[in-house]
Amino acid sequence: MIREPFRYRETFAAILAETPAHAAAAKEGMIDARMTLERYISRDLFFASTFFPYEPDTDEPLIRHMATAAAKADVGPMATVAAAIASAGIEAMMGAGARFGVIDNGGDIALVSDRDVRVGVHAGTAPLSDKVAFVVPPQKEPFGICTSSATVGPSLSFGVADAVTIFAPDPLLADAWATAVCNRIRTDNRSVLSQLDPVEVQGVFAILGETVIQWGRVPPVVLARVDEQLITAGDRL
Repeated sequence: MIREPFRYRETFAAILAETPAHAAAAKEGMIDARMTLERYISRDLFFASTFFPYEPDTDEPLIRHMATAAAKADVGPMATVAAAIASAGIEAMMGAGARFGVIDNGGDIALVSDRDVRVGVHAGTAPLSDKVAFVVPPQKEPFGICTSSATVGPSLSFGVADAVTIFAPDPLLADAWATAVCNRIRTDNRSVLSQLDPVEVQGVFAILGETVIQWGRVPPVVLARVDEQLITAGDRL
């Protein structure tokens, strides 16, 4: 297995692949997706700035997928951008014959795998941070494990959670709901979870200080020692 960093404009990602050819395919897929997105934004700036669901004026599949996933979670289309780029990379890897690939785009992960994959949890100063991992079973199709935080990283959040991780078969929907749940969940108010569709969202694992909230089917959680240097961040690529 190889691990390669990938940086392209605002995208800071890490790729896990079995061969250099699969990693190269991932990079090409992510660049193609970014170029598609940039071309659309150049003529529709509102798409890139709104925090609310938005109907794009295009039939481009990537743009429509972003808008559709975001609307289901009642957030803006760019709440799905990290997973959209990562997912495009995984699809390109599969097109190159890969049965295993993981792309971590700033905490938003898309993967396909023929084996168990452990995904560590970083939640800032919360007691569980860097001490546990999810054991994600094999996935024959692209799968999303997306995390949003109000206390870690540069992304704008309206919430208080240290980490909200969403598991979903559609990586873009996982990304959208990670943003939405992180914005709204509180230790004494979990009503946002009632809006989740268990057919579309597999599970939720949220850390708010010393409080852990689980919903749906979360992969097994095991004790782990997470190496913070492996966390995808722009200053490490």
